Amino acid sequence: MSDITLPKPAGYERLTYIRATRPEEIAEAAARRRRRGLPAEGERLLIIAADHPARASLAVRDRPMAMASRADLLDRLQVALSRPGVDGILASPDVLEDLLLLGALEGKLAFGSMNRGGLQGSVFELDDRFTGFDADSIDAMRFDGGKMLCRIDPGDHATVVTLESCARAVTDLARRRLVAMVEPFWARRTESGVLRNDLSPEAVIRSISVAQALGVTSAYTWLKIPAVAEMERVMAATTLPALLLGGDPPDIDAAYADWSRALSLPGVRGLVVGRALLYPPDDDVTTAVDGAAALVRKARA
Repeated sequence: MSDITLPKPAGYERLTYIRATRPEEIAEAAARRRRRGLPAEGERLLIIAADHPARASLAVRDRPMAMASRADLLDRLQVALSRPGVDGILASPDVLEDLLLLGALEGKLAFGSMNRGGLQGSVFELDDRFTGFDADSIDAMRFDGGKMLCRIDPGDHATVVTLESCARAVTDLARRRLVAMVEPFWARRTESGVLRNDLSPEAVIRSISVAQALGVTSAYTWLKIPAVAEMERVMAATTLPALLLGGDPPDIDAAYADWSRALSLPGVRGLVVGRALLYPPDDDVTTAVDGAAALVRKARA
């Protein structure tokens, strides 16, 4: 049963009107937005992720076009951001701008998604070009940091370009004292050409080892990593703060259990979850978000 009660498509006509007639209002909304700080001692974060559509990743479980409606996505995001315990959002420029105009980012952390060029299912998927935010724009919009996908396939020449681009972005963000949220995966293509991330502990450790060394400094680098088996061993590979990604788990109860176990580890600073909370099996966004927030609160205690 859906709990979405915020304005329906007609309510979003104002966004199109502003974009067509007064686009400068986006920057004005960013300039006056009330911000919040990074986590205090012992505090863990719950961040909602909404940068999937920019990479043509619209599916959720067995729904291939689940994220196709922007009005529906904005409804769900506003519900999620309104819930107690939700600290912020990670999204592409278009989504963050819509939410700015809607006033939904007040007092929230906001992270801009930077490289969305590796479109899902494309022959160039591993060529993760920076087609979204750059450090200058994140700083100008008074956001809190930038996120980059860093997939590493030793058998694909495109990987080295991605590594170089991510290193440059880490450096540029750090020079502005902004968080660089790096999401590394050790990846490979199957015989049929499908790109798969290796989620074994060894592969995650390898990806962390590469990601945390990108850029001229790691002072402002955070990791965004999956909750996998042997997380104690995985987290022993880094001294950097880590946020757990949500992905699109087939079993949401198992995912909650995995998050709960990993959140107890000292280096894990919270969750960055999108589809699992925005499009839960029963479509009850409020209950899904509140459940994740309860896990984070428990870890804070």
